[in-house]
Amino acid sequence: MPGKIEKRLTQLGIELTDTAAPAANYVPYVLEGGTLYIAGQVPFWNGELMHVGKVSADYFLEDAAAAARVCGLNLIAQARATVGDLDRVTRIIKVGGFVNYVPDFTQQPEVVNGASDLFVQVFGDAGKHERFAVEVDSVMTID
Repeated sequence: MPGKIEKRLTQLGIELTDTAAPAANYVPYVLEGGTLYIAGQVPFWNGELMHVGKVSADYFLEDAAAAARVCGLNLIAQARATVGDLDRVTRIIKVGGFVNYVPDFTQQPEVVNGASDLFVQVFGDAGKHERFAVEVDSVMTID
């Protein structure tokens, strides 16, 4: 019988995907002393990496928030794969977001709201968390 959180996911029209295997030398999660730590997620959904590029140069704020939401969905999927019943998640403690942006972009918190809002929709008050939204600038050069 589905639990409260699974019912909420259904009500919200959310169907979680399978978790992705780690892309490098790390584990996807660590469960220590009743606290679940989940490795960082990228906006990978149904086999497709979404929204590659910089916010404000390659896509808009709304798209970036949607990408953060996908990362949040991946975190929830990893939690379910790890603990089974999502009703066992009693609190989301901390969320961190890294936003690839152009130099004049200042709305990193609004991007990460895509994940934060999702957690509150799914987990209610237990989804309210402490967080950070960090701006990152990636540059790739090919010789």
